[in-house]
Amino acid sequence: MSALYAIVGFSRRLSLEAPLNEQQATINRSLADESLFDLIYQLLGIASAWAPVLLVAFLLWSSQKPHLGALGWSTPRWSDLWWGVALAALIGIPGLGVYVAGVQLGLTVQLVPTALEQYWWTIPVLLLRALTAGVVEETIAVGYLYRRLSQLAWSPVAIILTQALLRGAYHLYQGAGAFVGNVAMGIIFGLYYHRTGRLAPLIAAHTLIDTVAFVGYPLISADVVQTFGFAG
Repeated sequence: MSALYAIVGFSRRLSLEAPLNEQQATINRSLADESLFDLIYQLLGIASAWAPVLLVAFLLWSSQKPHLGALGWSTPRWSDLWWGVALAALIGIPGLGVYVAGVQLGLTVQLVPTALEQYWWTIPVLLLRALTAGVVEETIAVGYLYRRLSQLAWSPVAIILTQALLRGAYHLYQGAGAFVGNVAMGIIFGLYYHRTGRLAPLIAAHTLIDTVAFVGYPLISADVVQTFGFAG
């Protein structure tokens, strides 16, 4: 459903007079003018985002065969963290270049990673959103999808390409550049999962990438923002 909304949103953007690189997409925005109610809405949104992960856990538990460990939710290791950092660098640094190129070529919208007001809870909420994105996307789009498609006798290549295209599709609201970058991310993550069967490094990498974007964005200068094509 997220992919369908993103595809429709991208089609709508293409129909507008303004070129893509003059349009903006805000990832985290305030949901109320009052600090308390904004916080409540933010926490409700985060909690509801975990529902699909809980559904996956229930479906695996009710089948009485595989469990979350079968998806790669095994005991964390320190090496998972280091692999996560390495994957974040492998994805994040070239990904920034893809984003900048996309903006310059008019294929990508200007991103606003966060437009939240600066409250005492802003950074903790952004960290929670980064962790939520990592857990939800990697558990479902990699672990669960890989498991179920394998049971349907899909080949590893077909599974990896399918989940990569799905990841790119639900990021299309950011433009064509984001689609290409996230497909590449999906292929790399899919290959890693195929070889190791572990989700923790993927979750760590995704969380780190989003944390840098969400928390770091308000801290960088206006000149840097403009240089990299982010919306000020």
